[in-house]
Amino acid sequence: MENMKRFNTTGPCFPDEHYMLPALDRLPGIRELVAGGNYFVVHAPRQTGKTTALKALVREINEKGDMFAIYCTLETMQSSSDPNVSNIAIRDLIADNAEMSPHYSAVPDAPKLRSDRGGVGLAIRTVLQNLCRAVNKPVVVFFDEADCLVGNALISFLRQLRDGYVNRKEIPFPKSIALVGMLDVRDYKAQIRPDGESLGQISPFNIIRKDLLIPNFTELDIRTLYAQHTAETGQVFTDGVVEDVWRLTRGQPWLVNAIACECVEEIHGSRYSEAITVTDVEAAKEAIIRRRDTHVDSLMERMREPRVKRIVEPLILGNDTELTANDDDWRFITDLGLLRVERGTLVPANPMYAEIIGRYLSRGEQDRMIRSVPETPWVKDDGLDMAGLMAAFQQFWRENSGADRDIMGYREAVPHLVLMAFLQRVTNGGGHINREMAVGTGRLDLCVEFRGARYAIEVKTSDNFKGEKSYEQCAQYLDTLKLTEGWMPIFDKSKTKTWDEKIYTRDETFNGKTIHVLGL
Repeated sequence: MENMKRFNTTGPCFPDEHYMLPALDRLPGIRELVAGGNYFVVHAPRQTGKTTALKALVREINEKGDMFAIYCTLETMQSSSDPNVSNIAIRDLIADNAEMSPHYSAVPDAPKLRSDRGGVGLAIRTVLQNLCRAVNKPVVVFFDEADCLVGNALISFLRQLRDGYVNRKEIPFPKSIALVGMLDVRDYKAQIRPDGESLGQISPFNIIRKDLLIPNFTELDIRTLYAQHTAETGQVFTDGVVEDVWRLTRGQPWLVNAIACECVEEIHGSRYSEAITVTDVEAAKEAIIRRRDTHVDSLMERMREPRVKRIVEPLILGNDTELTANDDDWRFITDLGLLRVERGTLVPANPMYAEIIGRYLSRGEQDRMIRSVPETPWVKDDGLDMAGLMAAFQQFWRENSGADRDIMGYREAVPHLVLMAFLQRVTNGGGHINREMAVGTGRLDLCVEFRGARYAIEVKTSDNFKGEKSYEQCAQYLDTLKLTEGWMPIFDKSKTKTWDEKIYTRDETFNGKTIHVLGL
């Protein structure tokens, strides 16, 4: 079949090219904000549909004709902090996007919008005034990727908008402006005053009416999206596929589309007579993670940032953090879409991101293990020799831990990352690891699945091992997995104990569960 629609993983969606949900349905209330003459923020993680929704609204406004709307992306301003450069560049972007619009060309004697009036310091305000004067109707401007601006460039940009906003009864200025990106209002503030520095009595943010968040897809949304493909091609998604995609992605739009695209185009080669199964979904997930597509790679590169590390390291360890939902870093990492709040604590936004976090941070360790850790000695026809595998890790850790070990700055999480790398090295040949992480739980839960068998591992350090309480936690984890035995490696952080004191194995029984305790 030619000219078929596709599941989109690259840029904005177009109704004639891509399967998509009604774009503006994902931003309820935005039409009312624009009609009410508000300045507001729209934020969501990357590749969740912001640009698609904004461009749809621009088309709708211009086709209706009672207002004039333009879309400008500031992504070329990445990390720009010099207002002398950014002001002129943004002025030119506004002018170009307006003048290229057929709705602007229809204006009688439409003038060129660039002007040196007011100088560099007022270049943005001036071009917006010129635009409003030229079209002689209410103007709406959407600034996408607005969070690319930083420091003085961001301050100058916002102050020019505020200046125009407060004087718009006397001078022509846009009726409504939206700042669009990954950040909410609090994070914009954090960017321009990172050290708590005051901006004076007049804040450029006191004109912001509302902060809209674009949500992920619901399970019903995924079913609706996939049904479009079935209706067009006849290719069916078997029972359980939608539920599994929802479980893996929690509705993250790029992941939802990427899994379907991988299944349709790569695994089945666009052979629409072949049904897509849960097995295909698992294979697609693995391919996306291993390939490290741009979406995955750009998100994981954030792991190097200090404010992200400040939260992700306790997440891996299961430790408490002093941060609360009112902390800028807490808000920042949830705005990125990397983590989400569940029952008052932070957890990975979805199981795919949990796996990506563990595999990304431990990938260097996995590479180093290629020669030193064989894949096959513990592999059986019906699973793994888990006791032998864990004993081998005890010896590996004894020989390779090192007092000054560091992995991408995650020094405290080194033991957990090395263990995950060791397990990943072995399971790459036919299994996978489910990772359960949460701030404040006092543990990292791993479930190794291999050839139909499952093995539960609850990782602790000597700091968060609490004796009977820890055994109770492990027994509860085993109960959720419907398993009768599990492993509890405990990494001893003591600098005075000998390895002979640290390395031991013992079995504990708690609530009918056998827990193999491993000293490390």
